[in-house]
Amino acid sequence: MEKISGVANEDKISRRTIIKLGISIGIGLSGIAAAGCTGQVSPSAVSSPAGLAELTQYEGQRLDPMKNIRVNSIKGTQHIEADKYSIGVGGLVDMPKKYSYSDLVNRSSLKKVVTLHCVEGWDATALWEGFPLKGLLDEAGIKPGAKTVIFYAQDGDSTSFSLDDIRAQFFLVAHKINNVPLTAEHGYPTRLVAGEKWGYKWLKWITRIELSDQEYKGYWETRGYSNNGDLNKSFLA
Repeated sequence: MEKISGVANEDKISRRTIIKLGISIGIGLSGIAAAGCTGQVSPSAVSSPAGLAELTQYEGQRLDPMKNIRVNSIKGTQHIEADKYSIGVGGLVDMPKKYSYSDLVNRSSLKKVVTLHCVEGWDATALWEGFPLKGLLDEAGIKPGAKTVIFYAQDGDSTSFSLDDIRAQFFLVAHKINNVPLTAEHGYPTRLVAGEKWGYKWLKWITRIELSDQEYKGYWETRGYSNNGDLNKSFLA
C-alpha cells in the first residue's frame, strides 16, 4: 500500500521552516491565529473505541496511534449521535442527496495510509478507511458551471477545494482510523482526508457538502491561510 504524503521530496517544506512560520503566526504576524489552536486536546486525553485494538502498522508501514495524534478544533470536540447524523450534498447538483451514517459506513470502502501535516510543525501517519469523495458528487450529478466544492462542519468550521483538485487528487471521506471507528476527538462520525493538503483542510464532523460556481474561503482561509492549501506551498495566503 502506497503511503501518501502529498509532497514530492524535492518540494517538501522543511520542518524547521514550518515551525518558524508557526512561531511567526503565534506572535501575531499579520494578525493570523495558529490553525486549530482553539479547543486543543492533548494526545493523552483522546479516547479509544471500547474493546477495539488499533493497528500499529499496515503493510510494513508504521502507524501513529490516535492517543499520540494531536487534536485541534475551533470550538472543541463535537459529540454527535450516529442515528441523528447525516451528510447533505447540494448546491449546483442535479439531485440533492442526504446520507445517513448507516448509508455512509455501508458504502464500498478503501483503506490508505496517509500522513497529515499540520502547520504547527507536527505530522501523523495513519491508516484511513472510508470512501472516495468523488463518488458522492457523481451520485448527486455535478451541474455545468460548478467549480468549487465547499465543506461545512458541525462546529462551524468550513473549507473548500476546487473541483479540479477533487477530480485529480486523493480525497477520502473517512469513518475509520487504524482499523477502528473514529473517535469524537478525531472527527466521528466522518472527517475529510485530503492527502495533498495541509491539515487545516482536513475537516472533521462533516455535515454538508455544497457545489458552487463561486470561490469560497472557509474559517481558516478568512484568517490568512491559503485557500488552496497545497502542501508544496506555504500555508499562508
